[in-house]
Amino acid sequence: MLELKDLTKRFMGPAGVVRALDGVALRVPAGEFVAVHGPSGCGKTTLLLAAGALLRPTDGRVTIDGQNPYDLPPDERSRFRAGKIGFVFQQFHLVPYLTVLDNVSAPCLAKRTPHASDRARELIARFNLDDRIGHLPAALSTGERQRAALARALLNKPKLLLADEPTGNLDERNAENVLQSFAELAEDGVAVLLVTHDTRAASYANRALYMENGNIRPAK
Repeated sequence: MLELKDLTKRFMGPAGVVRALDGVALRVPAGEFVAVHGPSGCGKTTLLLAAGALLRPTDGRVTIDGQNPYDLPPDERSRFRAGKIGFVFQQFHLVPYLTVLDNVSAPCLAKRTPHASDRARELIARFNLDDRIGHLPAALSTGERQRAALARALLNKPKLLLADEPTGNLDERNAENVLQSFAELAEDGVAVLLVTHDTRAASYANRALYMENGNIRPAK
């Protein structure tokens, strides 16, 4: 489902060129949950953004479901992302003036989804947010916001789910619930790539990798 070949991303920093990604190679097939952990600044977020067609790599190739999204014009790439990829971020990125229902339904603005409202309500129920369906994000707990963000990411039934530090703001119980949800999604056939500081993710993932200095290797 996701394949990265010799992926490199270089930035110009104050001290010269920074190689945020340094020849990364990675495959995440459908139905596998891969967790990548490593120290701050090792390139985890850059990896996820490049893999999710949000940050063009300097060199190398990204293939998602047989297509290189960077070969597409920007508007087609946006539609491709909306149809194939779900994103979950540490800061949630919920729209503050929209209810839980409207936040979860928001991806249908980028890709028309049949029965989007019914699908949103199903996901809200799945993540035990029924009694919060009409609430604004400010009225939710941290764990509820993350569950709402996860529900939103799944609205269009993505084939690939990308998660950036999704447990960073959660207590232990809520973090375990989110990680268990990722494991269940992989069992349903979704390819899941998680980057995190949280070493607990390894116990839920099918495969754990370690990232350092812009490259990845099997976790010890």
